[in-house]
Amino acid sequence: MSNVAIVSGEIPPPRHDTFLAAVRKGYFATPGAAAVTSVCLALIALAVWTMFRWAVLDAVWSSGGPDVCQQATGACWAVIAARWRLIFFGLYPYDEQWRSALACAAILATVAVSCFPFAWSAKRLPLVWIAGYGVFYGLMRGGFLGLPTVLETQWGGLSLTLFVFSTVVVTGMPIAVCLALLRRSRLPVIARTVAVLIDGIRSLPLVAILFTAAIIIPYALPHFLVGDKLYRVIAGFSLFFAVYQAEIIRGGMQALPAGQEEAAHALGLNYWQTMSRIVLPQAFRHALPPTINQIVITFMETSLIVIIGFFEVMASGNAAFSTAEWSATYVEVYVFVAAIYFAFTFTLSRYGAYLERRLNVASH
Repeated sequence: MSNVAIVSGEIPPPRHDTFLAAVRKGYFATPGAAAVTSVCLALIALAVWTMFRWAVLDAVWSSGGPDVCQQATGACWAVIAARWRLIFFGLYPYDEQWRSALACAAILATVAVSCFPFAWSAKRLPLVWIAGYGVFYGLMRGGFLGLPTVLETQWGGLSLTLFVFSTVVVTGMPIAVCLALLRRSRLPVIARTVAVLIDGIRSLPLVAILFTAAIIIPYALPHFLVGDKLYRVIAGFSLFFAVYQAEIIRGGMQALPAGQEEAAHALGLNYWQTMSRIVLPQAFRHALPPTINQIVITFMETSLIVIIGFFEVMASGNAAFSTAEWSATYVEVYVFVAAIYFAFTFTLSRYGAYLERRLNVASH
């Protein structure tokens, strides 16, 4: 049959193995491979069963206090029931924590609205974020409509993490675009100066930049330019994000054929029209996977602000088991905090995958 197909010029369609056939061929092809696969599956099953017993079957779910966990062989989730307010809201005043919860909802709603295509407009997107930040800041800070004023030094928990993350991305992305364009400037002085700036900042660890913004800047600037510690740290963090993102965007721009810019100039488009309508949209499309990766990393790196005195969600988790009665439940608290980080990073990565499918990035 194959000879007939070849003679007649017809190429038979490729044969695709079924799932079971592919598994058998890949993991059980030889007796040795079957033995290794069986041992690995047994170890994985044992680990999953052990974790399930610890986390679910033998776990303590009651919130009656730490005494109920002393005789337990599994996880003590009672610490989450007893200390969840501290984990989510940090040092924020207890009676006003509803404001922090609404502020978190406002910033998450802003991010969610920004993810829909109808908001991808130069006019709509800034309005969405201005409104979202206005609601967030008004609820967190207060000082109007009978809301007591809560200073930034009392902000903490998940709301502070979300505020730092969203502000770093929103302010750092435009800076990254400017740096990428300046580094591609036809004026060597500008291009080389920006290149030195980018490479210099990238050579520094984020911790050093955060320490500089929090501690050194007040000694180097006049008092009226110092500003609040939180916003200095966010500015340094945004610059750190921007230099990495600038290189990602520049890579996306270099992936475009040079003929596109030449065609735009031939059509009479000026530099800014060419960049905004032709080059940058395609550059972001090419750079979408590393951009999503950079945003996910930035969310994880917000935990570093704990070392300069901010009470974000990781520091709140540490405080949740810092008392003598809950000191033995640190594993449970860290698992809970890890679940929070996983929920956000997994959502970001899945949205990135959705954008890649929508924009058909893989095929270009």
